[in-house]
Amino acid sequence: MSSTLLINSDKTAGIIDKNIYGHFAEHLGRCIYDGIWVGEHSPIPNTYGIRNDVLHALRRIQVPVLRWPGGCFAEYYHWKDGVGPRQYRKRTVNSFWGQVVETNQFGTHEFMLLCDLLQCEPYVAGNVGSGTEQEMSEWIEYMTYPGESSLALWRQANGRKLPWRLKYFGIGNENWGCGGNMRPEYYADLYRRYQTFIYNYGDNKIFKIASGAGETNYEWTEVMMREAANRLDGLSLHYYTVLSWENKGSATVFTEKEWFLIMKKALFIDEVITGHSEIMDKYDPDKRVALVVDEWGTWYDVEPGTNPDFLYQQNTLRDALVAGITLNIFNSHNDRVRMANIAQMVNVLQAMILTQGAMMIVTPSYYVFEMYKVHQNAERLDIGLDTGMYEYNGEQLPQVSASASKDAAGAIHISLCNLNPADGANVDVQLRGNENKRGTVYGTVLTSHDMHAHNTFQQPDAIKPAPFYGVTVTAEGFTAELPPMSVVVLTIKY
Repeated sequence: MSSTLLINSDKTAGIIDKNIYGHFAEHLGRCIYDGIWVGEHSPIPNTYGIRNDVLHALRRIQVPVLRWPGGCFAEYYHWKDGVGPRQYRKRTVNSFWGQVVETNQFGTHEFMLLCDLLQCEPYVAGNVGSGTEQEMSEWIEYMTYPGESSLALWRQANGRKLPWRLKYFGIGNENWGCGGNMRPEYYADLYRRYQTFIYNYGDNKIFKIASGAGETNYEWTEVMMREAANRLDGLSLHYYTVLSWENKGSATVFTEKEWFLIMKKALFIDEVITGHSEIMDKYDPDKRVALVVDEWGTWYDVEPGTNPDFLYQQNTLRDALVAGITLNIFNSHNDRVRMANIAQMVNVLQAMILTQGAMMIVTPSYYVFEMYKVHQNAERLDIGLDTGMYEYNGEQLPQVSASASKDAAGAIHISLCNLNPADGANVDVQLRGNENKRGTVYGTVLTSHDMHAHNTFQQPDAIKPAPFYGVTVTAEGFTAELPPMSVVVLTIKY
C-alpha cells in the first residue's frame, strides 16, 4: 500500500528535547536489585556495585534522564533509610510491590553514581503520600547544599564532598491512586505547600514537576493548571498501552487481533496528549509548563512462573512498534512534551534490558531507542503524511507512523513505522527545501517474519537491527519499501 511523506527540510518546528528519550527505574521486582545493582562483592563484573554489562548497554542508547525511586514505591520511600554505611541501613518492607524486604543498599549515593556513570540527568521523585514537606526539603538540602549545614556534612561523611547537580524533582506520584487516593483539589493544595519548601541552593535550580493525570483524567489537569500553574515547571502524565486492566494478555502469545488492539491503544496517546495540552494552553498559552510523560509503555500479564508483583514480561517486535509509534508522537508534540520516561529500564514492563544471573540481553524496544537517538536535541522538521490504512476486522488504523528531524550537522533523520503485520508499505518521500542538493540516503530496519519475535537468553540475537536497502531515488526524493511490521530509521547526509 502506498503512502506519501512530504518533508519540508527548510521548515523547522522547534527542538525535540533529548529528555523525551528518558527512562524510569523503580524499586520494583528485579529492576534495581539484580538488574542494575549487584553489589561491590558480586562475581558479576561491576563498577562500585553497578553491573558493567547493563552500564555499557545503556550508554549505547545515550540515556538522557533517569527517574527514580518510583513510581508507587516513591510514596513509601524515606530517603534517610538509604544513606550511610550499607551494613547499617534500615531493612524495610516494599509494601506496594510484593511486600519483599527492601535492603536500601541502593539509595541516593548509588543512584547519583549511576547517573554520573551514564552521564544523564537525575530525576528524583519525592514522597508526598506518606512523607512530610520537611523530609522532602531536607533531601534537597542533603543533595545540593554547598555549605556546611548538618545535612551537607552528613553527605560529606557518607562519601560525597561536593553537592550534586539536581535539576528535576517530582513532588509526588499518582496521588490520585497509590500516592494517597487524593482528589485533585486536595493534591493541588498539597503541591502548593510542598513546593514552597523546595529551595535552590548555590547555583542549582530545581525544575519542579507535579504529579499529573492518568490517561484521560482531564479534570486533574484542569484543577492543577487552574490552581498551581504559576508554581510548577512540569506536570506529569501516565499512559500505559494495555489491552485492558482486567485482561492484559500475554507478552508473547497473541493473535493479530491483540496486535491490532495494541497498535490502536498506542496511537490513542496522541489524542490524550492533545486533550491535556489544550487544557494547559488555556492557563499557559506560552507553553512554559512542560508535559512530562514520566510513565509509559506496554503492560501485559507477567511471564508464567514469575512473581505477579514483579511485573516481569518479555518484549517482542510488537513492543518495538509501540515504542516507535509513541516516540514519533512525542516528537510531534515537542512544543509541550519535553520529557518522557519509559517504564521501565530493566526487568520490569517494557524493559530495555533483561537479566538472568550473570546473563544479559537487550530487547527489541532497546533497539528502537538506539535507532531513534538521532532525534535527541535535533530540530523537528515539518512533515505531511498521507498514509494508507491498515484494516482488520472492519476497523482501520493509519498504516504508517513517521517523524523527521535535522541534526546540528545538517543531516536529516526520518523514523518510520509500518503497523501492518502482513503487508509492506511503499512510502514516497518528497523533500522540499533541498531541491538543489543531492544527499546520500542510508538506513536501519528492525523487523522479523514473526510478529512474536523476541530475544531470549538462549537466542539473544533472534531479533536485531539490520541495514535497510529498500530505498530508490526519485526526482523529488526517494521511495522507501517498508517491510511488514517494521521500524525503519533513514538518514540523509549532504
